[in-house]
Amino acid sequence: MWQALRSELHPKGLEIVTVALDVDPEAPRQWIERAHPEHPSLLDSAHLVDELFGMVNVPNAVWIDEEGIIVRPAEPAAPSRPADEPRRSRELPPDTPEYLREVMAEARKIRLDSGAYTAALRDWVDNGAESRFALSPDEVIRRSGVRGSAEATAAAEFELGHYLWQHGRQELAPPHWREAHRLQPQNWTYKRQAWVLANPLQGPTDLYDSDWLTDTRKVGAENYYPPLEL
Repeated sequence: MWQALRSELHPKGLEIVTVALDVDPEAPRQWIERAHPEHPSLLDSAHLVDELFGMVNVPNAVWIDEEGIIVRPAEPAAPSRPADEPRRSRELPPDTPEYLREVMAEARKIRLDSGAYTAALRDWVDNGAESRFALSPDEVIRRSGVRGSAEATAAAEFELGHYLWQHGRQELAPPHWREAHRLQPQNWTYKRQAWVLANPLQGPTDLYDSDWLTDTRKVGAENYYPPLEL
């Protein structure tokens, strides 16, 4: 979907940069290769993008103008599907594990306003600073939220866990990731990264006090992403 949008808007001056957030650099490879992207497709195994831009979930996006100024901070972002893109069947194979069936059922309740987001992006590309969707610096700061000591410490804990994981001390990483979850419970990128390394389905394990399905049900799938504030 991002590639289709890039093909449409790149001639007008827009560049899209996608960033995969995975400690394991091989995890996103198949998806990137399958998409055949013409735009830069990067990997951030240390989750520095989260830390620098305040992203707490994916997909999120930031708009940056020609002067390098942020005109929209991190927010839920997903482009509309091209009209000719085939729809995936929602039928699961008969041997699908029950936990995965429950995950898929919960995931279908999550909503992203892809149509409104894509329309806003097109308006910005066409009108630049005159677009009503390009925010003032004060509004960008307001929407960026507060970054206090808890968020900063959570980033440090996650990065320390990542360092240990990458340097062959995987058994020492989970306590630091658990602490990152405790300090910044709304950061789903930290949670999912730890969960998937312990369980490919992000299900319950002895390493963590949470899992994707439990936490999503706790907040409500309708609240998984905050409402898009256009």
